[in-house]
Amino acid sequence: MIETNRTVPSTWETFTLIPTFDGASPTHSGIRTANGNYLTAVGGGGRTTDVIHSNATQLQAWEKFAFVPLGPGGSSGWYAIQTIDGHYLTAVNSGGIGSAFEAIHSNATQIQAWEEFFVSCH
Repeated sequence: MIETNRTVPSTWETFTLIPTFDGASPTHSGIRTANGNYLTAVGGGGRTTDVIHSNATQLQAWEKFAFVPLGPGGSSGWYAIQTIDGHYLTAVNSGGIGSAFEAIHSNATQIQAWEEFFVSCH
């Protein structure tokens, strides 16, 4: 389960982006967890329940995401995260949700404020 209630990243809130080199536009990446598994958009996206799994051990189609840059020149650090079927991930209620609810949806067809994620690279 994905939670959106952390304000400071610990090891388990840190992910590695793995380029797929699949020639897609926008470019796709896999999102690898701290233990080496990949995030999966269940069914490719378009869901409000059972949205994200984190048990994939290989980078397949459902583990590919596009990071769509937002802001001037894409240099703001803010991105929309698009699933393989073209939907966007949503932080429900703009984040702050723990394990009692589905904190992420994958059914958005437009980028609005709650589809914006800040990505920081280290």
